[in-house]
Amino acid sequence: MYTIAIEQHFDAAHFLRGYQGKCESMHGHRYRVVARVTATKLDDIGLAYDFSLLKQHLGEILSRFDHTCLNDVTPFDEINPSSENIAATVYQELKPKLKGEPVTITSIEVWETPQSWVSYSLD
Repeated sequence: MYTIAIEQHFDAAHFLRGYQGKCESMHGHRYRVVARVTATKLDDIGLAYDFSLLKQHLGEILSRFDHTCLNDVTPFDEINPSSENIAATVYQELKPKLKGEPVTITSIEVWETPQSWVSYSLD
């Protein structure tokens, strides 16, 4: 089994509705997002999956979040833009982009800070 991982960043503001504490006020993060996929075999040239394709797919998703107030961006205009919800959203949006490809999404990690992160997977 091969695991392929890429990391990208985006900068955004958000606030958590219904939260009691600092995070109920608007504030910003430099989010770090790590996408991991697995493959069971290599292609004819020895690749499990092309890093550049995975970067492109993830970049298309994250570009709509970059330099926004996440609370104004779908689906976070209806659900809280928590790291948990961001990770699940990225997973759900990446999944159809990989349909028919020889890889399976293992996990999506979203880091709010260098010490605080969430990992989302279906397992």
